[in-house]
Amino acid sequence: MLDEKTIPAMASAAASQFADSLAIADGDTRLSYAGLVDQARRFGAAMVEAGVRPGDRVAIWAYNSAEWVVALLGLSSAGATLVAINSRWKGPEAADVIRRSRARLLATVTGFLGNDYEAMLAAEELPDLETTVVARTGSWEAFVARATPSALEEVDRRAAAVTPNDPADILFTSGTTGVPKGVVMPHERTLGVATDWVRMTGLDCGDRYLMVNPYFHQFGLKAGILACLASGATMLPESVFDVDRALARVAEERVTVFPGAPTLYHSILDHPERTKYDLSSLRVAVTGAADIPVELIRRINDELPFSVVITGYGLTETGTATSTSPDDDFETVATTVGRPRPGFELRVDAPTGEAGEVVIKGPTVMAGYLDDPEATANTLSDDGWLRTGDLGVLDERGYLRIVGRIKDMFIVGGFNVYPAEIENALLRHPDVKQAAVIGIPDDRMGEVGMAFVVTTSASGEEILTWCRDQMANYKVPRKIEIVDELPINAAGKVVKDELRKRVVGH
Repeated sequence: MLDEKTIPAMASAAASQFADSLAIADGDTRLSYAGLVDQARRFGAAMVEAGVRPGDRVAIWAYNSAEWVVALLGLSSAGATLVAINSRWKGPEAADVIRRSRARLLATVTGFLGNDYEAMLAAEELPDLETTVVARTGSWEAFVARATPSALEEVDRRAAAVTPNDPADILFTSGTTGVPKGVVMPHERTLGVATDWVRMTGLDCGDRYLMVNPYFHQFGLKAGILACLASGATMLPESVFDVDRALARVAEERVTVFPGAPTLYHSILDHPERTKYDLSSLRVAVTGAADIPVELIRRINDELPFSVVITGYGLTETGTATSTSPDDDFETVATTVGRPRPGFELRVDAPTGEAGEVVIKGPTVMAGYLDDPEATANTLSDDGWLRTGDLGVLDERGYLRIVGRIKDMFIVGGFNVYPAEIENALLRHPDVKQAAVIGIPDDRMGEVGMAFVVTTSASGEEILTWCRDQMANYKVPRKIEIVDELPINAAGKVVKDELRKRVVGH
């Protein structure tokens, strides 16, 4: 495993050590590590010609693809910082992040899930954005053609000058305020997430990694792209999860590593024609959630050929902080998220066996939130302890069980959803006076959103139609109940427990 401290140094070492190994297979595109890093170098040189300077931010708003990886390694080699944008977001959501990060260049796509990303930004004010490059169009080829010999020399100089403490990436998350926060990670900490994941799973040059987890998320970026870069494993990006396509690709490409949310494994296990696919190559399964049925883990072990089945816990702000081990029993893997990863300390602010807030300290904790010292100070102490906002219980073995969320966040099919963010969006509707969102159980997705709305005239269906144009599908409430008023406490806050009781009472 490579152990360089910056992404450009890791890419250079991978191009040398794994030169002829297959780095990525994406449709007709198949690149060796030497070929991948050469394309990234040319993309970085084109950025130099486009005026991108060391320390600038470059945004990627795209589905998983070879171009995503080329853009990432290229911008890093040019000394820029990645701003990763959720591929399911709509124009207003993406524009907010582009503005706040002051990104100067955007690498994007068109036609994904019927969306024209450029068109969605057409009406937005983006004062710092100077260049937009669209993958798989003439725009991409024309941009890369801008690389000159002098720009290639400059990008090599910049790559060598990147330091471990320079910011590598800014991934946006949301808190209870509903305002997305940019998590700033230096190169050394970002790569620390990647190399620890390699150690955790045993990922190596012979592995072939089916990448369903989106690259804009730390799982897809750090436990995906960069873990492969560190180990020489082959990246097999998937733009969306389709169980038939995924199973066919496992058989065709001899996939060995296939991580994902519990819903992914449910889909595989319950597929009526699963046995017609050769899945014998599968080796590593990694998943995570607050509540995984023991029966699911038992079935993964009994019915699928994985030899390593691990659950873990982490945040955008920490990377992977805990994990189970391959020799843990089914119940431990299903009902806990394991013990701290090497270098991490963890405590629960409650006696052993009782629930309290999970607080974490470790080598891959964030540097802070972008341009938000107050939020940073509220979350990260001067001595490096990070408050997660999650409720957990530590057992006598030191295993952590997540039992709830202090924040109101819920999870829709593997995507974190923050009620305050949806509420803020709903309040932009001209007829919505008040809104409150909670997560409710759903057999297929685990949880979905339900909104209680006080409105002047609009119907629930009209508001739903509006929501679909304003926010990613997984954020759109599955149910909207029009109410005369919301239950408010003496402090003027919505009493969401009352709303949950209403749902249970229906």
